[in-house]
Amino acid sequence: MLLFIALANSHYFLRGSRIFGGFPQGGSVVDSGTTWVISTFVDGRAFPMFGLLFGYGVAHIVRRQAASRPRDVRRLLWRRGLALVVVGTAHAMLLYVGDILAAYGVLLFAGAWMVRWKDRWLLLTALLFFVLTSLPSAGSSAVSSDPPDPSMLPADVGTMFAARLEVAPVVALLGPIGFLCPLAVGLWAGRRRVLDEPERHRILLRVVAVVGIGAAVLGAQPAALMAAGVVDVPGPQVLELVGPLHDATGVLGGFGYAALVALVAARVAARRGRVVSAIAAVGQRSMTCYLAQSVVWAVMFTPFLLDLSGRLTVAATALLAAATWFATVLVADRMQRRGRRGPFEVLVRRVTYGGAVPSGEALRRPVS
Repeated sequence: MLLFIALANSHYFLRGSRIFGGFPQGGSVVDSGTTWVISTFVDGRAFPMFGLLFGYGVAHIVRRQAASRPRDVRRLLWRRGLALVVVGTAHAMLLYVGDILAAYGVLLFAGAWMVRWKDRWLLLTALLFFVLTSLPSAGSSAVSSDPPDPSMLPADVGTMFAARLEVAPVVALLGPIGFLCPLAVGLWAGRRRVLDEPERHRILLRVVAVVGIGAAVLGAQPAALMAAGVVDVPGPQVLELVGPLHDATGVLGGFGYAALVALVAARVAARRGRVVSAIAAVGQRSMTCYLAQSVVWAVMFTPFLLDLSGRLTVAATALLAAATWFATVLVADRMQRRGRRGPFEVLVRRVTYGGAVPSGEALRRPVS
């Protein structure tokens, strides 16, 4: 999924005479094909999965603190949320204004109360926010024609801080609205250990994988075909329907991806080899690897650095994203073999637990 995050983030830096859905128009056939693939399978589909996994992880934290008072659990979650807000804000100001860590941190301040809700209230909340974000709207990035603004591609350091100071708080405060549905579903699934006990939930996971991914692929087609230049872009009234359709089915696709990964993981767990171990090492250092991606985007695309946003094509940028992800796999695997945690994972855990390593969080031995 971090590969998907890299593919989803990087193309929004590209400039062109015409933009649709964050993709420059008028490229080669390869660029059009790459655009269709990313718009269909990646954009708006990877982030909901992370929202679900975020809620799932919160449910695990709460389970480990079962003997603690509810007030103490809330404070622990709030400390974790504050750490995410601080790291995410620094990330948005220095590297990538589209940061999601601060939004997750803000979301956790509300999630700290949601962890005690009954199942039906979690599911009703998820349904409510799913419906709200599915309503006709002109704000979807899937159908936006806006080029990268100064907060994405600042001309100088002063412009960078001034523009991002305006945009970053909006992203952090409004982002949680779109993540509330996945968070609530993740809390519900985490209580039942749906993903880490796939044998007990195989039928549910199969249904969610097929229905969720199928809906995501079908729901993406109007926007994906427009972005790829296969069909003409219609008027704003149609786009107000197409954008939310792409985003809403993307939430279902995120759930489907999570279910599919759980099913695949159940099959490969018994014969875990070098490749699977390396990818798992990335997952155990997901925040560090996510932030490392932004270092690459900042160096490659910022106008006062390499300034490649007007030179790279969609296909070339996708290759850059894949290469960046692969590099993080190699680094994470090396860290795993040396028994080293990711530095940002260590930071957040120290803030959350006050320096103590919680039960079940002991560092694994390096893979032999």
